[in-house]
Amino acid sequence: MNRCTKSRARSAFSAFLAGLFLTFAVTASAQGIQRDAPKDVVLGKLVVTAPPEITLDGKPDRLSPGSRIRDLNNMLVLSGGIVGKTLPVVYRRDAAGLIHEVWILTDDEYTKLGGAGSGANGAQRFIELLALIFGARR
Repeated sequence: MNRCTKSRARSAFSAFLAGLFLTFAVTASAQGIQRDAPKDVVLGKLVVTAPPEITLDGKPDRLSPGSRIRDLNNMLVLSGGIVGKTLPVVYRRDAAGLIHEVWILTDDEYTKLGGAGSGANGAQRFIELLALIFGARR
């Protein structure tokens, strides 16, 4: 006795196709997300000595246990992969004072941001330049 009629098979197949279509639609819309400039960050030069030990601008510091380091494409970078490299970055600390989030910059971006902190509107200019830099990345 065959209980699977053609109408049930068609409805199951159409439900499968609808689910597949929704999966692709969500994936496609996620690719258009633009990265926003990070808020309340500080500019510096990072060197990972022996993870989680680092130096920021020549002073010893430490990465937090859940720290995230992002490259120019907003991809996560493992701290062990950048040991010994001097990288221009903007970073944010966590509540305990450890370095929690790091965004790697190009040398050109670093020089632009380095001069932004001077003058009467230094903080505002820094924020505007960050928005321009991160707006250009996709």
